[in-house]
Amino acid sequence: MVVAIDRLQPPSVANTPDITGQETHLKKDLVTLAEYRMISETAEERIEYRNGEIFVMSGGSFAHSLIATNIVGFLIFMLRDTDFKICNGDMRIWIPEFNCGTYADVLVIDGEPEFNDTRNDEILNPILIVEVLSPSTERYERGEKFRKYRSVPSLREYLLISQSEPYIEHYSKSDSNNNSKAENGEIWQLQISDRLEQKVPLPHLNVEIPITEIYRRIAGID
Repeated sequence: MVVAIDRLQPPSVANTPDITGQETHLKKDLVTLAEYRMISETAEERIEYRNGEIFVMSGGSFAHSLIATNIVGFLIFMLRDTDFKICNGDMRIWIPEFNCGTYADVLVIDGEPEFNDTRNDEILNPILIVEVLSPSTERYERGEKFRKYRSVPSLREYLLISQSEPYIEHYSKSDSNNNSKAENGEIWQLQISDRLEQKVPLPHLNVEIPITEIYRRIAGID
């Protein structure tokens, strides 16, 4: 199913049994970007920076990790002879418009990476971002986080993936004009895939991911 959308707040997917993946507001006082970087370099968990506030992102479930690994492995193989580069959840995405440094489960870069402030750990130009949903972060990843991601000029595709059932929401930035309203003149199309025999098309990467590959070795789904 493909629909053009102007309000990017789709219905929630079914809750998953994952109780990890939570975020914790680390400091009430605002911190500078330099202070945040010092904290993040010694932290054991991933820490996000949101315009002076910092949040600790706890680890995810086994299924969460395996789904992300499945996607990374498949994309590395399929895109091995291209200029695309695939990164896991250790690479921070920097969003200048919101003064925000955040993490995704998987990201893909087209060509050479562009870094923030000459650093090598803050990416500016992802073309694809993938988030595996957790109950505690799902609202953020659908709403505020996606709104921030949409300000990244290079971003063309965004995947939200359920852990507990074959359910994937694929948002793709459209280059064509139609009658649908869109934020800031941009149109994002939503395609929902919810059957194991389906494939998720990623047109800007010229590849399709079989849902069976995404959920490979996931108990109760594979």
